[in-house]
Amino acid sequence: MADPLVGKVLADRFEILDRIGEGGTGVVYKAKQIAVDRDIAIKVLGAHVSSDPTWVKRFQNEAKAAAKLHSPHTVQLIDFGQTKEGLLFIAMELLQGRSLRDELDKGGRITPQRALRIVMQACESLSEAHVQTIIHRDIKPDNLYLDTSKGSGDFVKVLDFSVAKMDSADSQQTRAGIVFGTPAYMSPEQGRGAKLGPQSDIYALGIVLYEMLTGDVPFEADNQIGVAMKHVNEELPDVQVIRPDISAASARVVDRATAKNPDDRYQTIEEMIDDLQAALEVEAIRAGGTTGEATSVLDAVAPPRRQIPTSKTSPWPAVLMLLVALVIAAGTAYFISRGDTGGGGGGGAGGGGSNETQIALVGASDYDPQGDEEEHSEEIDYAIDDDRSASAWTTETYETDSFGDKEGVGMYVDAGEPVEASEMEIRTPTPGWTLEVYGSNDPIPDDVSGWTRLAQVPDVAEQQQIDLITAGTRYQYYLLWITDPAETDSGFGVAISDIRLPGVADGSSPRTVWASVDRVIAERDDPLRVNRPLALGI
Repeated sequence: MADPLVGKVLADRFEILDRIGEGGTGVVYKAKQIAVDRDIAIKVLGAHVSSDPTWVKRFQNEAKAAAKLHSPHTVQLIDFGQTKEGLLFIAMELLQGRSLRDELDKGGRITPQRALRIVMQACESLSEAHVQTIIHRDIKPDNLYLDTSKGSGDFVKVLDFSVAKMDSADSQQTRAGIVFGTPAYMSPEQGRGAKLGPQSDIYALGIVLYEMLTGDVPFEADNQIGVAMKHVNEELPDVQVIRPDISAASARVVDRATAKNPDDRYQTIEEMIDDLQAALEVEAIRAGGTTGEATSVLDAVAPPRRQIPTSKTSPWPAVLMLLVALVIAAGTAYFISRGDTGGGGGGGAGGGGSNETQIALVGASDYDPQGDEEEHSEEIDYAIDDDRSASAWTTETYETDSFGDKEGVGMYVDAGEPVEASEMEIRTPTPGWTLEVYGSNDPIPDDVSGWTRLAQVPDVAEQQQIDLITAGTRYQYYLLWITDPAETDSGFGVAISDIRLPGVADGSSPRTVWASVDRVIAERDDPLRVNRPLALGI
């Protein structure tokens, strides 16, 4: 059925060309602004809600908020009004591209650098809004638009200020106790119907960043109230456990932005931008490049950006930049020392040699807390005897691709004393099983829930290198917990022929300096990390 508005002239100045979107309360059209002959977008409030004062107020709020905002990252208002037929409309710039929601639905996870850039641009929009005492209250992927009309790359536009809270005398609809927003991205105080401030938008941005990095929102439930209550009562899953390849700097942005207590979050958008820039630099260097928004580390001393009044510039980004610069220097020296200059000349036979060594393992034990506590304990030393092929420790043989009533079986190695292992190397003649790595100190936990998870590998290869997320914590025991066995000729089980914990002898490799960055991040004044050991690892 044809839309009756298409082809009509709205308010004597806008020719409706096409219907391009529809929501529960209105329709968005492509239109031509006749006076200047340009294409625009027009949002028309549906007749079924035009008589509802609440929705009319929300529509007016969107127009008022948009009229105050001029950031290039905020969708621009052109006009607002009501036709003689009683239709309420907002005329806005016409965008090309798609929403972040569409992007996530299509591709799932987003690379860390891209995710940080998207959030940073959204911050620029909200920075201006917060200066105008406007709180968006419904930040989510649907309201972050990736506009392609500005050229290549993501150019973010923040949409829909219809439920924005503005500190004004006529803002009665936004009084405490009335809840607006989307539960999946709603701050704890928002879910409780409490008074909101800029920290509520910051929380929502943190959830959006979490979703971009992991591919999912942190909380799900049977209904929206259940989701909102999880935001109030439950800690977010550790983003770096789910996405081990992201840096500690990126994980910390998520952690601080989504702190349960608003006082523990970034107090201004500018503070968040500082940490986003630092994280973007770290991710760029880890990827072997440099950034655009936050220039290279060596050019980090740039003219100061505008600051929100009363905000205080944190010294930590500068400290982090310094440490990152040290990483570059250490990395250069390290590769030169190894003779990896790419030039082919120089040095005598044998080159510079690597600084990497192996943490000595003094013992190993099988681990079967939910079974008979016997998983071929007599063979356990075969996994640490430095014989990479001829000998192996094996689990019992199982008839199915599970461990029956047990959640898993495993074995742990003993380093003799607490050590900070950054990675683990294993060899197995039975690839294809699922592994979780945990750390602990004395006494050995009676159940796997008492260990600290450091890594997860869904499909172990014959030669597998595993990055361990230790957050600078030293462990004496490292548990290999097998949750799904591999299929063998005789049934289902796992064999491990070699386990190694590489380390660094003299602290001169880039990995050691990265660990220093981790410790600096972990030691920042961040209450969220006090009660919950989070995965950190550049």
